[in-house]
Amino acid sequence: MNRVSTTLAAAAIGAGLAVTTMAAPALAVPSQDGVRAVHARDSVQRGHVVSAVHVRGFTAKQVRAWLAGDDFDVSSVRYGVDAYQVVYRTVDARKRPTTASGLLVLPRNHQRHLRTVSYTHGTMSYKPDAPSMFSDVWGPGPAVTYAAAGFAAVAPDYLGLGKGPGVHPWKHVASETTASLDMLRAARRAVVRTGRTLDRDVLVTGFSQGASSALGLARALQYDRWFRVRAVAPIAGGYDFRGAQLPAMLSDEVPSPLPPKLAVAYTSYLLTSWNRVYGLYDSPSELFQAPYADRVERFFDGTTPGQEMLAGLPGTLDELLTKDGFAMLREPSGRFAEALRRDEVCSGWTPRAPLRLYKISRDEQAVTANTDHCRDAFAASGADVPVVDVGERTYGESRHLGANVAGTAMIARWFATLG
Repeated sequence: MNRVSTTLAAAAIGAGLAVTTMAAPALAVPSQDGVRAVHARDSVQRGHVVSAVHVRGFTAKQVRAWLAGDDFDVSSVRYGVDAYQVVYRTVDARKRPTTASGLLVLPRNHQRHLRTVSYTHGTMSYKPDAPSMFSDVWGPGPAVTYAAAGFAAVAPDYLGLGKGPGVHPWKHVASETTASLDMLRAARRAVVRTGRTLDRDVLVTGFSQGASSALGLARALQYDRWFRVRAVAPIAGGYDFRGAQLPAMLSDEVPSPLPPKLAVAYTSYLLTSWNRVYGLYDSPSELFQAPYADRVERFFDGTTPGQEMLAGLPGTLDELLTKDGFAMLREPSGRFAEALRRDEVCSGWTPRAPLRLYKISRDEQAVTANTDHCRDAFAASGADVPVVDVGERTYGESRHLGANVAGTAMIARWFATLG
């Protein structure tokens, strides 16, 4: 969940954001002895750096003004920051070599050994909206918040977003996990060139789609040879699509748990994305009605701005889906049922590090039952996981997006207390 391009919620309720741009010095990283270039040899090894480009620099005062201009909390800001777009080696959804991009943000302080926060972002469908592109405050805002508090912040764009080739496999936790882990490895290599090092312990957080990604990364870090997970704090995730999210999207309640237009967008994104990974249909016309069958895949190939995508989709699922499309969602079977099973990230493992699930009540996108079901799944594995309500907060009139702003502030304070 979260934003599809400028944001699904913004399009649905009329909120918008200013876009800022900045020319970046080519492959240059500030260091103690001046400025030196960052280059890496081509390699198929996962986590190797292809390039690292300085894209933005802020003083602490500028950080506060920049974040506050988009209603982000600035209470944890202590330092200025430098932000880098990192392109690195990883693997795609079929384990074939590819590249991906991500954002690395470092504090302007005198610490040579930095504690690390991994932040995984929520839903985006348009390549230029990824955090490392710095097209607005929303995408990189949480990473900048953590860096300004004194952490090294690492925010993967995921596959197919930002500078990554191909199409983003949305809600594919396995590839979100590998992209996130390989981004950590790339960040570890990149910071060496600035005369600094990253701590082995990683503080893991993420929002919406990225909440599931954060749990996938935390699970993987329990078995990593180098990095270790120190604490985990996902926010407002769509953890249980089969048991919580799909029923809400298909609900006939008035008012609906999800605004109908958002249900249309998320359903379209899910089916087209999982078709590329799992092969759900031979032709879009099997699941999507005309005229949307001819355009829906293009809307989610990374090249269509979110506002254009939303304008081109219908207002309700009744207009979007065929009888077979509804049947797939209402009674999952075969490949779709298997994809839903693989998407489950709260069951089958027991976290070894402190874990808190952050939620907001009456979440209109990732319905709050997702978090409750996730807590119950961890309890079944023997883990007593507390749920933290972020309180009453909106962003662009969206409670779901407000959870990210409020949760980021709360988590930055919690992470600061951990040794």
